[in-house]
Amino acid sequence: MVHDVVVPTETSLVVGGGIGGLAAALVLRRSGQAVTVVEQAPAFGEIGAGLQLGPNATRILADWGVLDEVRAVGVEPRRLVLRDAITGDELAALDLTGSFRARYASPYVVIHRTDLHAILLRACQDAGVDLETSTRIADVTQDEAGTLARTDDGRTFGADVTFGADGLHSVLRQDIVGDEVVPSGFVAYRGTVPVEDVPDARALDDVVCWVAPGAHVVQYRLRGGSVLNVVATFRSPGFDRGEPDYGTPEELEEVFSACDPRVREAVSHVGRQRRWPLFDREPANHWGAGRVVLTGDAAHPMLQYLAQGCCQALEDARTLEELLAEQTLGATDWPQVLERFTRARIPRTAEVQRRARFFGEVCHADGAARVLRNALLERADDLSEYTDWLYAGTAAERLAPTRPLTLA
Repeated sequence: MVHDVVVPTETSLVVGGGIGGLAAALVLRRSGQAVTVVEQAPAFGEIGAGLQLGPNATRILADWGVLDEVRAVGVEPRRLVLRDAITGDELAALDLTGSFRARYASPYVVIHRTDLHAILLRACQDAGVDLETSTRIADVTQDEAGTLARTDDGRTFGADVTFGADGLHSVLRQDIVGDEVVPSGFVAYRGTVPVEDVPDARALDDVVCWVAPGAHVVQYRLRGGSVLNVVATFRSPGFDRGEPDYGTPEELEEVFSACDPRVREAVSHVGRQRRWPLFDREPANHWGAGRVVLTGDAAHPMLQYLAQGCCQALEDARTLEELLAEQTLGATDWPQVLERFTRARIPRTAEVQRRARFFGEVCHADGAARVLRNALLERADDLSEYTDWLYAGTAAERLAPTRPLTLA
């Protein structure tokens, strides 16, 4: 349930109706804005499968009054487990129950992407957000008074401020940053299987990541525990050879052929009809200015190895909400709000982007690096020293106005 909202005196436009766009729209509406979300697809929805929501995200969802809904359709796993995909050995595990919840004051939840999107969509509808489909924004201009977004078919949307939440391939980012996506050379295949068809019931209570040279498999339950989500990811030999159609099902089979039987069983459940090449971008030190700014994947797309893409989009929205709460009565000083927003969020998200890349290298280690990784992990007693930087702290604590804006 969302909080009561005030009669709107200002208008906000959100370009993109994914999870990040809906989260931004929700906090803008809660802050008293009249909000329009424009989505280029003919209907609001998400594709893909599972999301992992760390406590840095579930604390925010609790503040917005939707965590109970999330927990009702999601699953709260017992542990995060790292296993060697070749030997089957358990390398490390992080207990997600008692002390973890106490340490971070919130649970770890896994949920189907479409379920979280539907919850946020209902919250936006209940709050009175205007939702427009089949609307592709071609460009946005601004002046001292506001912004003007133009669609491909000639329509316009005027607003006091515009947020670009149009994802990895953001149109707005081209005008603001002007960079290109970075292909990782990795490809993901996804699938689900009913839990009654899973031969190894021990896997059902944990988020398990099987790591192999140049590849990994992640599995965990979704939809209230009724299905097991499986994601198989690997470095494509075809990409390394420069082939445009890389990451084929034949490569998938070959990469995992030498793995533990449990891994090969998991891989048998991913669909072969679609693959997801994985991209991110270099961290940017500029997401916009004045009355136009990027947010979510448009601002900081990251590889999925830390399961933080969605979580960081929620942090974006929460930071915006904290900043708007500091505004006094009268017109919002949008240039100041957006300057403080980017100053708080750019260093944080750049760190997550870079550490996601690094953790991917750790997971995919081969040869001597793999042997060293396994030995170090097997000796690790307390993994919280590796998670505090990510899960501890709040958006408000990252709002210090004097914090230097640096990507060093």
